[in-house]
Amino acid sequence: MRIIRLDQNTKADLQENLLKRNPTNYTEYEQTVADIVSDVRKNGDHAVFAYTEKFDHIKLDASTVRVTKEEIRAAYESLDPEFIAVMKRACANIREFHEKQVRQSWIETKPDGSILGQRVTPVGISGVYVPGGKAAYPSSVLMNIIPAKVAGVERIIMCTPPGRDGRVNAGTLAAADIAGVDEVYKAGGAQAIAAMAFGTESIPQVDKITGPGNIFVALAKKAVFGYVSIDSIAGPSEILVLADETANARHVAADLLSQAEHDEMASAILITTSKKLAEEVSAEVDAFTETLERKDIIVKSLENYGYIFVADSEDDMVEAANDIASEHMEIITADPWSLMTRIKNAGAIFLGPWSSEPLGDYFAGPNHILPTNRTARFFSPLSVDDFVKKSSIICYSGEALARDHADIERFATEEGLTAHANSIRVRFE
Repeated sequence: MRIIRLDQNTKADLQENLLKRNPTNYTEYEQTVADIVSDVRKNGDHAVFAYTEKFDHIKLDASTVRVTKEEIRAAYESLDPEFIAVMKRACANIREFHEKQVRQSWIETKPDGSILGQRVTPVGISGVYVPGGKAAYPSSVLMNIIPAKVAGVERIIMCTPPGRDGRVNAGTLAAADIAGVDEVYKAGGAQAIAAMAFGTESIPQVDKITGPGNIFVALAKKAVFGYVSIDSIAGPSEILVLADETANARHVAADLLSQAEHDEMASAILITTSKKLAEEVSAEVDAFTETLERKDIIVKSLENYGYIFVADSEDDMVEAANDIASEHMEIITADPWSLMTRIKNAGAIFLGPWSSEPLGDYFAGPNHILPTNRTARFFSPLSVDDFVKKSSIICYSGEALARDHADIERFATEEGLTAHANSIRVRFE
């Protein structure tokens, strides 16, 4: 990996390079996606089945698009029982963590008889998109479905592309069943997003769409936002490791590669105050890369977006970390908790030498659907909050309105909204 001194110029160059990966930059695909979304909105099932045959090379109809109980049973039977047990243990951890996020409705009654409050209710139907083929990740299935289930969503559907044999990835199906999905449909790509956004004869319209996907899926989510809610327009995976001379170079290298193997666009960055550690990590990365199965992807990822920065001080390291606002951040220093208190922007923070990033991907409990491309400056991990909506409750007594009506009328009059003022005034004629 390249080793670079951290300064204002190199940091600015890094930001410019990383932002090239933002899915919204790929405007050349937007018209294609817009055409697919429009076609599905207009022609429903017919369009979905036509695109499934074109892109996934499988012919489906209304009688075969929905996954059956028999197919789910066959998925379980094809999997190693120990892997099923692992998914169930991960599910328990994820559920326990998200149950702590549940918010309650509240009501406050004041002495003058006015009542104010907030009612928290789940969205009606949630839709999960899950990639197929080589990008089938049962862990993401758990992370998308469980918070919706904990939030109280009554109906959760999942769309995922079928293989050429017409089947859905067995791990994906089992994970969905373990997490509590209600329905699974064999549909992928932009056409699946459009189907969930607008509904077809076979696939129900949802209120919220979550889940990862390729550039066409990302742009389709962008196109339907407003008709439905979405989690985010996710970019490629990224990891930032902050380390000092106490860190184990072999461990740091392994953690950087855990994200570099995702995608040729993934970024893996180390910022350290130790030149010695930087050189050791670079050597370990080279050695590991030669032995890993996804070597070709890793090499291209590191060539494009892999960096080791040597900082002059811990302050410089923290400043850069907050500017980068990474999806995953590991802090492997002598006092990681102290440094963590100065981090303002990160999707998930992993503290200490034993908190490797894959712990969060699979098992610890916090959600691994995280903000990317610097959006950790204003976005949060997927959570129960994403699957609820809040309604304000206002109930004034005559006494309370009598006290405030002149102020309300004055405010409305200043804005030129005399009908607003009149709505209050008539009650005191």
